[in-house]
Amino acid sequence: MKLNLEGLRDRAAWQAANTLLPSYDVGKAAERTRQEPMWVHFGIGNIFRIFVAGIADRLLEEGLTDRGITCVETFDDEIVDRIFRPCDNLALAVTLHGDGTTERKILGSMAEAVKANGGEGERARLKEIFRQPSLQMVSFTITEKGYALHDAEGRVFPHVAEDLEKGPDAARGVMGIVTAMLYERYRAGRLPLALVSMDNVARNGEKLRASVLETARAWQARGYVEEGFLKDLEENERITFPWTMIDKITPRPSPQVAQALKKDGVEGMDIVVTGRETYIAPFVNAEGPEYLVVEDSFPQGRPPLEKAGVYMTDRHTVNLSERMKVTACLNPIHSALGPYDVMLGYELFADGMEDPELSSLARLVGYGEGLPMVESPGILSPKAFIDEVIRERFPNRYLGDTSQRICTDISMGVPFRFGETIRAYRDKTGTAENLTGIALAIAGWLRYLLGVDDAGKTYPLAPDPMREELRSALSGVRTDDPASLADQLKPVLANDRIWSLNLYEAGIGEKIEEIFRDELRGPGSVRETLKKYLPPQA
Repeated sequence: MKLNLEGLRDRAAWQAANTLLPSYDVGKAAERTRQEPMWVHFGIGNIFRIFVAGIADRLLEEGLTDRGITCVETFDDEIVDRIFRPCDNLALAVTLHGDGTTERKILGSMAEAVKANGGEGERARLKEIFRQPSLQMVSFTITEKGYALHDAEGRVFPHVAEDLEKGPDAARGVMGIVTAMLYERYRAGRLPLALVSMDNVARNGEKLRASVLETARAWQARGYVEEGFLKDLEENERITFPWTMIDKITPRPSPQVAQALKKDGVEGMDIVVTGRETYIAPFVNAEGPEYLVVEDSFPQGRPPLEKAGVYMTDRHTVNLSERMKVTACLNPIHSALGPYDVMLGYELFADGMEDPELSSLARLVGYGEGLPMVESPGILSPKAFIDEVIRERFPNRYLGDTSQRICTDISMGVPFRFGETIRAYRDKTGTAENLTGIALAIAGWLRYLLGVDDAGKTYPLAPDPMREELRSALSGVRTDDPASLADQLKPVLANDRIWSLNLYEAGIGEKIEEIFRDELRGPGSVRETLKKYLPPQA
């Protein structure tokens, strides 16, 4: 069996391999999508392929739409060349349950794959898509770094500066490309559109809008775009930026899943590691639980997303849902434990959840410090959500989720995941000095950046756009010498561009320094520091 349109003809073989096939005509849906695109998505990695494309697949299965998604990649063209096109844009979704059972489903909702930086022909096709009146929404899973135009010091990144200087036709960064395509749409008749960030970023729609606006203002000042285009973006009526909350743990492709598929006769299931360190395969494996909450602001209409399990609501409810997850009930626990997992030698995140100190840290960061500051969004229960995370989702070792994956781009997420709770305690009580779990988490993240585990062995750091900048800030710090720490942490912890506040002024900076210094006492000091600061395991 091969994962392509020709291979789908052997339905009996796929069924024998316990794999569900699309009941709709994949080819016809793809052709309708190419003729009248309705939904474009930027960032076509693993979570998109199993979750977002899964939503479109369900709508196609139920006959609630006749079109799929146009897939656009701006960062890693190998995804298109080595995964999408060889598989005719199909994906094999594998759901991994906590009891070890799996479900398999082939998704046919990804109709077309376009490399935005793939040459004149591909860029021309992207422009053609954005000029279509049928287009209703553009969604994104490009991670936190995809929206960033500035470094921690407020300097414009070099690639962004080049886009701002050269204008729409030469744009190569994702925010530049998106703004250029919106200008194409403006010139085609001021056609409305919703731009929907689906990334784990606080107030994600606001951040997407800010980056697009900054790009457009720079271009308007240089005479590249009309003033009316900028006005449309600023009014937020024809072009909207709905806020969202998304949640589905989607680890890297599992070698065990690849082997099981090969054993059942599925060909070409090898895992690919691209030159840009993307881990991807023709299959995607993920957990079963999934949540998507979306602000219902679509000026050109939208697919019936609520029929596929999406919570459609107002901005306030989205914001509360996002704050619940990103600042308290899931992401902070991930970010707190991931670095410690690596330093304590746990390859799988689920194994770290069985460690007495790390389990205690998870509960302190989640239940003890995050949950008290969460306002319920109403559509979801924060307590029930965190219960599911701690008791069922994080301990699911069949996910094969690695601690290093959790650490990927962690420096971009830490400020959002801890900064909001620190600010909430400061505003409520005047100080965040009593936050021990979050202080341990931030200190552990910085200690992880030194690249030496608790046994004194070195390890590779996960990809992170701020990695070298932060390691430079920590220059001179040794893992076996507390006295090597002088003032290296102050530029990081006092940087309000990173945290949106000064952690020393919030009352927690000194505690983070104290914990970090304790973790520099040589082999075993990371474990001993956790024991020192954490409450006894209940």
